[in-house]
Amino acid sequence: MRTILSCVWSRAVRHAVLLVLFAGVLVGSVAGCRDEGATGDAEVTAVATTTQVADLVRNVGGPRVSVDGILRPNSDPHEYEPRPSDAASLARADLVFRSGGDLDEWLDEIIDNAGGDARQVTLIDSVHTIEGEGETDPHWWQNPRNTILAVGAVRDALAKADPGGRRSYQRRAAAYVEKLRKLDAGIADCVGRVPPDKRKIVTTHDALGYFADRYRVTVTGAVIPSLSTQAQASARDVDKLVEQIRGERVEAIFPEASLTQKLEQAISREAGAKVGGKLYADTLGPEGSGASTYLDATRHNAAELVDGMSGGRVSCDLPG
Repeated sequence: MRTILSCVWSRAVRHAVLLVLFAGVLVGSVAGCRDEGATGDAEVTAVATTTQVADLVRNVGGPRVSVDGILRPNSDPHEYEPRPSDAASLARADLVFRSGGDLDEWLDEIIDNAGGDARQVTLIDSVHTIEGEGETDPHWWQNPRNTILAVGAVRDALAKADPGGRRSYQRRAAAYVEKLRKLDAGIADCVGRVPPDKRKIVTTHDALGYFADRYRVTVTGAVIPSLSTQAQASARDVDKLVEQIRGERVEAIFPEASLTQKLEQAISREAGAKVGGKLYADTLGPEGSGASTYLDATRHNAAELVDGMSGGRVSCDLPG
């Protein structure tokens, strides 16, 4: 278990890191900026905080937009520690797309120290949010209908920054939204084939609230009973969860691909539920994982959830 102290930087350490970030900006400026050649003929230089947001911007932006994603695949945004290259990227960006909520609040200090005059676009401001534990649940993209709204915000921000590309952004956004609508309908149909009394899930942390709300699934509990992976599960929390799983006859516990699964495995043995397939909750997967894009990760998660909830009796054949 991590202690509270291990999750919080001391003021001295944070100050030192920010000095390093600032130094990185200077080095990047002198060297002509990191990956400058990667920009090519792009009209807009954008930075995106999370893997999901970076993927949306790439899909809408196409070749007119150079996208630098801060988070890497399979990384936990709740525990991210900035790199010097992040400040360099932000210093030269035209637009900064952030997911919003506590997922990427670490961005504020980097921006303050990196300088630059990039416009910030916070996608959570454009979607329908739900409340969890007295705060806004930041995992909005788990409902594809929210992603459709976010795509609209990305399209409009890019068109404002690059009026000459407006038609391109509108066309690409419309094509992507059509894929999202088909995927959403496919998931709804597939989940609908699971008996209502079996639509129960237990996850690593409370990251599937939007999915559950959209597709009428019950979140019985979470191994880490928090919207953030930085929280800790107490022995009392674990005992309570085991009893819930037994009492509600939950079929499977779903671990997250970016985190260890030791506690999930121990709970599954105690409660008599199997460990289901890994989910990509806070991050997309690396190339070759079958979850390296938003569409693929959402398709993957839905298929794993349906398989686990139904005890393997229902499978999803979702649109590509």
